[in-house]
Amino acid sequence: MHTGADETPVRCVFGELGEVQADLMCAPVFEDEGSEELRSLDAALGGSINRARASGELRGKTHELFFADVATPTWRTRRVLLVGAGTRARYDTSRARTVAGAAGLAARDRRVRRLVFVCRAAGERAPMAQAAVEGVLLGAFRDTRFKSEDNSSSPLISVELYFGEDVASQTRAAVERGVLLAGCSNLARELTNEPGNLFTPRVFADRARELASGPHTTVEVLDEQAIAAHGMGLLQGVAQGSVEPPRVIVMRYEPEDAVPGPVLGLVGKGVTFDSGGLSIKTADGMERMKRDMAGGGAVVCAMRAIGRLAPSVRVIGVVPAAENMPGGRAIRPGDVLTAANGKRVEVLNTDAEGRLILGDALTLAQRFGATHLVDIATLTGACVVALGHHASGLLGAPDAWVESVRQVADRAGERVWPLPMFEEYAEQLQSETADLTNVGGRPGGAITAGMFLKAFSGGLPWAHLDIAGTAWYDTAQPHHTKGATGVGVRTLAALPFEVAW
Repeated sequence: MHTGADETPVRCVFGELGEVQADLMCAPVFEDEGSEELRSLDAALGGSINRARASGELRGKTHELFFADVATPTWRTRRVLLVGAGTRARYDTSRARTVAGAAGLAARDRRVRRLVFVCRAAGERAPMAQAAVEGVLLGAFRDTRFKSEDNSSSPLISVELYFGEDVASQTRAAVERGVLLAGCSNLARELTNEPGNLFTPRVFADRARELASGPHTTVEVLDEQAIAAHGMGLLQGVAQGSVEPPRVIVMRYEPEDAVPGPVLGLVGKGVTFDSGGLSIKTADGMERMKRDMAGGGAVVCAMRAIGRLAPSVRVIGVVPAAENMPGGRAIRPGDVLTAANGKRVEVLNTDAEGRLILGDALTLAQRFGATHLVDIATLTGACVVALGHHASGLLGAPDAWVESVRQVADRAGERVWPLPMFEEYAEQLQSETADLTNVGGRPGGAITAGMFLKAFSGGLPWAHLDIAGTAWYDTAQPHHTKGATGVGVRTLAALPFEVAW
């Protein structure tokens, strides 16, 4: 059962700042603003802001924290946190989200139960408010389900966004959307954080039923027999080394007012534990391979959000779930597998399993009616080498569809960076034995993985998001705790609304 990570109540408030009651009031402060702009707040704090400015303790640098007690006895909130937001010119939705995230993280660490965040944005109010509430809830998240005792923090029970005046219905709707998307992202983080012994493919399927089912969303789970009937030999090959049987999670969102024609297909890698198979990984870091289903978790939680946001575009979500283990029945390097679309694949490296199961899942999504495809996966270490941990890789075809996905991700605050897909890269996948190999060597490894997936896209508009570097923070960030990030949920959930169908 999920823990209610998407249920923190949030409301918009306005009026006199001193009338707002909370355990902590948080507000952005800019490097390049004068004392006049914060005069009323500084007066309530007994001049703390000006003194801190003068001493250099408060400069407004990004994510800098400054706490102060309220001196005015009539104020209902007695503690204030100022968060550095950099320069005003750079304060866009992405910056607003991380500044609010720093506030949420600080509030969580100090056991704050009731938080008010002061929206000081100069940009469009609705998107800035949505970004702020997403940041607060993402920053305040902590997964303590597996701790018998945890005294380090308490969950927020309420969040208020403060505006100087009443806000329009458009802004309130944006805040509600932000609450939902942040909550679904946090649910994806919970799924990704779960240990492999507790989160098997069958458990994943049960959790997907719980999370994604809704008035217009159905969830079907394909077992071993159904997988065989669909000829998904790549998924079967990956799964056969484990005692845990595979599952394919199929989620269908069918609105009553569906636009005729387009069907968006979302496909997510769901390897619940990846040992590497017979091409086994090194022991160092293998414990993190429970996160190899982060793409599948993003698809499940995006489908949850889509069902509640109710776009008029039909959406199909497909998540192939399996363990990749080195058992006595495991596939061997050199084995040839037959994919659901009939292609024969020579497996040169059993640790390149994600592209195998995604290949079959992309074929399945087409059989179920998808006309436009997006897959998401923790696919290659090569993408981490290329882009680090600050952007996901983006590949696909045609260019117009890839650019559409890029723009949606940018607006959602999830950085992606396009990589080339020149046909010469496909030559690295040539096999003397079969139609293609599952790896193309070290050069351009993230790109050749994408070229492999392209062979299963059926010529449809298709985009691939490689989140190997962005699905997990190995160290805590100023605005985000260590662990799973839930990356991809906001982008995938926005696609049905923001693409020009």
